[in-house]
Amino acid sequence: MINNLRRRPRGHPRLVDAAVSAALFACSFPGSMITFPGDDLDVPWWPGVLLAGASCAALLWRRSRPRAAVVLTTVCATAMAALGYILTVVLLGPLMVALHSLAARTNRRTANTFTCVGIALLVGTALAVGPGNEPLVLKLLGPAAWLLLPTSLGTATRLRNERAERAREEEARHRVTEERMRIARDLHDVVAHHLVLANIQAGAVARFLRERPDEAEKIATVLVGTTYTAVRELKATVGLLRHADDVETPQEPTPGLALLTDLAASFESAGLAVTVTTEGKRQPLSPGADVTAYRIVQEALTNVTKHATGGSAEVHLAYSDDLLDITVTNGGSPSQLSSPAPVGGYGLIGMRERAHSAGGRLRAGHRPQGGFEVVVELPLHFHSNPHEEIAPP
Repeated sequence: MINNLRRRPRGHPRLVDAAVSAALFACSFPGSMITFPGDDLDVPWWPGVLLAGASCAALLWRRSRPRAAVVLTTVCATAMAALGYILTVVLLGPLMVALHSLAARTNRRTANTFTCVGIALLVGTALAVGPGNEPLVLKLLGPAAWLLLPTSLGTATRLRNERAERAREEEARHRVTEERMRIARDLHDVVAHHLVLANIQAGAVARFLRERPDEAEKIATVLVGTTYTAVRELKATVGLLRHADDVETPQEPTPGLALLTDLAASFESAGLAVTVTTEGKRQPLSPGADVTAYRIVQEALTNVTKHATGGSAEVHLAYSDDLLDITVTNGGSPSQLSSPAPVGGYGLIGMRERAHSAGGRLRAGHRPQGGFEVVVELPLHFHSNPHEEIAPP
């Protein structure tokens, strides 16, 4: 209910302006009767009320025409000063509100110019025809202080709104960049994995076609399945992009660690024997962490297939109370220390980005005993502040 009350004025600015004008007009009655003791000027109250009413009515256009509202309220305030009214805050209220609106909607130079002109007119009129027994300090400092205050507040409001708008634009650009990076990672993972397998399988078919036609035929059958899976996953990824806001569009199953056995088996035709081991009690991961874990293992094994010399790899999952440690290693002797990804490639970069996006961290590097190792630490429950990256050994 409180939120509804807060949102209602924002949706009806005219009601807010009318309420402000009515409140200020109600304050004009006592303001038009304030005099100094011994004042020899006999100033009736009703001209001040009429001028205050006109000034308050001008506030109804303070949003659409702030300059005109300031001009009208300044003219009314100057007329009240010429009639001998004491320029108290209740009589200057409409002008103060108009100056605040002007400063909040225009640049600093415009707001300061209107404010200085208003101060000069009010102070000059008060000195010329104002009550003689009114202290000079009040004639000089009173109007100046009351008009400078709303101008300063309005300028601060405008600057705060501009900073908030810039922050929203930067956040929007940041989200767009993050989405582009996520799409790039997904496309890279899907295309790179299947194309590497297809390339290796096609090479095997070419080698075995004459001498071992039966084995070449088997590998060609697997190649057909690999390319079909690549096309299916690519279409699913593109479909998610085309129907991101369509919740009724059926989506392909999201990959996760439950498909890790099938993923390991898909590398057999490429000559890579993958062993999957699990330590600790298997625990469910959040959907984001589950996809992240699968894609990182997929990319690590793809890199092993492309760059490592060993014909085997091991995926080790270690569950603890709140963490999942994933270790992907490939065998090899100390002389076989080829990197699993080119220095300028996107595979290792994508794996680090995926780990960080799920609140985890990643370490990748050569093993002293030979081969390459990728170690990922993912929280079972996502944390808002991602861990710092572990420096490569």
